[in-house]
Amino acid sequence: MILFDLDGTLTDSAPGIIACIEYALDDFGIERPGAETMRTFLGPPLYDTFGGHFGMSEDDVHRAVAKYRERYHDVGLFENDVYDGVPDMLAAVSAQVPLAVATSKPTYSATRILEHFDLARYFDVIGGSELDGTRIHKEQVVAYSLGEMRGRGVASPPVMVGDREHDVRGAATHGVPCIGVMWGYGSREELETAGAVAVADTVADLQAMLLAR
Repeated sequence: MILFDLDGTLTDSAPGIIACIEYALDDFGIERPGAETMRTFLGPPLYDTFGGHFGMSEDDVHRAVAKYRERYHDVGLFENDVYDGVPDMLAAVSAQVPLAVATSKPTYSATRILEHFDLARYFDVIGGSELDGTRIHKEQVVAYSLGEMRGRGVASPPVMVGDREHDVRGAATHGVPCIGVMWGYGSREELETAGAVAVADTVADLQAMLLAR
């Protein structure tokens, strides 16, 4: 089985995510960071971004996430594009291997995005976080998606595909190797340092790696 991250791996969701984080920060009167810093927020859970980077209290974190979603669920979710070649890659790989999504994004949002872009049909399981803030870290989501797949009788050795160190390390918690991708939001150095077993430069390269397993 193959587990896919979503943001930065299947779709370029940066415009919507960044705009919605800025929307929430504006509500708090917090100065927006520069573009380079904003891009570091692509991947980690929102709760970590608002609480860790901006030092918000637990109550303020929940308020900031709610504000983020106020814009995201109506507008930001669709400020998003599928990377070139991804639909064909998913079609080819899913014909031979069961696929699942393992994303820190809420399952509700991930499902809407995948359905909007007609990608949901390639996945047996769409695993994400809960809207109440539980199961937000990558290792938790990977555990959930693995469990759901195995509950459906899928027993093949798993591999993760993602663009950030969180994907690599979250998968490694469960002994799952991770292939990094270079078209997302992480660097080759980040992925290799985290322990990625391989790094795909293009979607075609990724397809070849996955079909050769």
